[in-house]
Amino acid sequence: METKHHMCLRKIRELPFALTIGICLLVSVHTAHAIELWSSIGGDRYYSLDAALKWTSLLSHAPEDTALYPERWSAATLWRMRLAFGAQPTSWLNAKIAYEQRARTVSESSGAGGGSGVLLSGHRAPYRIWQLDEPLVEIGSTFSYRHELDRFFAAIVVGRNEVTVGRQAVGWGRGVLFGAVDIFAPFSPLESDREWRRGIDALRANIPLTDLISLDAVAAVGESLEASSFVGRLHGYIGNVDGEIIFGRRYKDYLYAATASCPVYEAELHGEIALFKTPEPCPDGGVFGKDDHLVAKAVIGGSYSLDVGSELLVIAEYHFSGFGVSKIEKVGTRLEDPAFRERYLRGDTQILGRHAGVVQAAYGIGGVSPLNVSWIFSPVDGSGVLTPSVSWIFSDNVTLVANMYFPYGAEPEDGQIQSEYGGTPVSGLVQIRFYY
Repeated sequence: METKHHMCLRKIRELPFALTIGICLLVSVHTAHAIELWSSIGGDRYYSLDAALKWTSLLSHAPEDTALYPERWSAATLWRMRLAFGAQPTSWLNAKIAYEQRARTVSESSGAGGGSGVLLSGHRAPYRIWQLDEPLVEIGSTFSYRHELDRFFAAIVVGRNEVTVGRQAVGWGRGVLFGAVDIFAPFSPLESDREWRRGIDALRANIPLTDLISLDAVAAVGESLEASSFVGRLHGYIGNVDGEIIFGRRYKDYLYAATASCPVYEAELHGEIALFKTPEPCPDGGVFGKDDHLVAKAVIGGSYSLDVGSELLVIAEYHFSGFGVSKIEKVGTRLEDPAFRERYLRGDTQILGRHAGVVQAAYGIGGVSPLNVSWIFSPVDGSGVLTPSVSWIFSDNVTLVANMYFPYGAEPEDGQIQSEYGGTPVSGLVQIRFYY
């Protein structure tokens, strides 16, 4: 039987691990439900509108390395408006459209600072036939005003089967803060501004095979056949064990993966393992150092909740990425390789190196955690970031959160990164969110 703790973890896994470096102040103003435009008496048919407006301001102080950071102090500001229209005109059909406008200003000579790795990435989204993410106004590298169609899908329910076609969000895996099988549009552990998983153009079918086993098949379509993915997932339960088997072709790679999670006494354990058969050899060696075309990724972790007045949830995870570099000092050279750079921008690596760990303690899980401490680190080079945060919940609609981020580790020298996290700028971020 799934406990309240495990149900909570399922919801947490849909959220990104927000990690900025420095001092972060977040103000969130929202209502709990979408604007109901129309609803039938029984509620099985409806039309609704979600509206979100966000303002973000970031101030960064970078390490003393003019090759990477021409100016040590930099600033960035981002405005985002998102409108999401949902409709369920019949019991067997629902649809959603989400449209965004965003403006971004970055200070001159910010280099690798100015919100890089913290604010929403400006790179092209994977698995889109047409990006539909275009500039309205651009002024050099300091200002851009863009708009994007991020959702546009229809879902049809036939019996117990559901087929979804169009631009949609797809997230797989059991990892909470890292992911080995989240292959479509993964979150970066350093990206704090992204609240919604980017939509991909896909045809997805969810077909129950038995009462305990279902098939989830996704055809994610890119600008060419080689930039597309065709992957299947068998998902099921055996007692208290929740597992997945994943197989198919992801871009030019062939993917074979498995995940599992289960309760152990009052704790929860989860793991993911994925093998990628790649067309190009991995420069740092493949699995077991024998097959350079076979690359592995893995996540293992667990969580435990304590009742100490309110719920205290502790999560720990270890992540191995075979797509990362074996020695972090080589990352500058590797980023010059188009194949590695493409994988990095697509989110295949999640981390630059091969090993990372994280420990997070959250006190009071309902809504926003009043107290939260996160520690992400590299066990190889000894760098990391310690992140305590405090939130004040003024009402159901107003929350104030203050975060502090303490990076440590070897700083870059002459443009060369010396540790996984030591070269990240110390930053302060202020964000205001309005939800209607």
